[in-house]
Amino acid sequence: MRISGFTIARNAVRFGYPLEASLRSLLPLVDELVVAVGDCDDGTAELVAGIGDPKIKAFPTLWDPALREGGRILSQQTNLALERCTGDWGIYLQADEVLHEDGLAPLRRALERHLDDGTEGLRFPYLHFYGSFATVQDHPLKWYPSAVRAVRLGRGVESWGDALGFRMRLGDGRFRDLRTAPAGATVHHYGWVRPPRVMLEKQRNLDRFYHDDGWLEGEYRQQERRVRDFYADRGNLALFRGTHPATMAPAVAAQDWTFDHGIGSQPPDWLRHLRIALLYRLEVRLAKLKRRLSSKLRDRARESTGL
Repeated sequence: MRISGFTIARNAVRFGYPLEASLRSLLPLVDELVVAVGDCDDGTAELVAGIGDPKIKAFPTLWDPALREGGRILSQQTNLALERCTGDWGIYLQADEVLHEDGLAPLRRALERHLDDGTEGLRFPYLHFYGSFATVQDHPLKWYPSAVRAVRLGRGVESWGDALGFRMRLGDGRFRDLRTAPAGATVHHYGWVRPPRVMLEKQRNLDRFYHDDGWLEGEYRQQERRVRDFYADRGNLALFRGTHPATMAPAVAAQDWTFDHGIGSQPPDWLRHLRIALLYRLEVRLAKLKRRLSSKLRDRARESTGL
């Protein structure tokens, strides 16, 4: 069994992405690590080259500014890296995602177990760190609890949307979801752990791939208020009781900002989780009603046209 790793990187140094930690966390598992390095001048390419591992296969890319809507540039770049993978499996990590060394052996066993059983992807649970390295988000409806990060290569799998997930391309131009299984390893997501000012600039840069210049100007007009209020998604946080991946040790030790998590003033866990469960049931019910209404409207349209 041959395993490829793949990722994309651009302005990782400027915006504080833990890219080196992410790459180093994959290297013990993979036979090759394909890195699409976007056009930038902040030292990202030098950082990748400086790791000095012969498994790393970096190549330069250009980011098309026309692909801003919906974050499509992210999946387009991801697919460029995916196409260069030569293994049986491809393991994808974004530049702010890191694997724990304790999960590598279970992950390898899962890859071996599902190599020839028709599984097309492995789904990883997530830990979303927020505000600091000591706190995680604890709201599964607002923060995705899992994502596919391992895909079976050579079967038409592709990244789509803003590169959160993968899908299977069918021969007639349609798509379907992947047949997935548990990965046995957890992704540590550090996308929301930076000094507030760095976090603000990182998010502004990321928003450029979803919104036009007018939206950006209005959203980021009051810079100081945005810095002060940036980590405002509180009320469903939890203290992190585990250990960070070893490759993240330097970053964790270097945290030089404080974060008031406010966990002590949150409702008790049982009440928070009950509210989330009730909200989920309400959302499911509303979705069913919406589908029924859409179906009735289509039926009426057919009746009115005689079709």
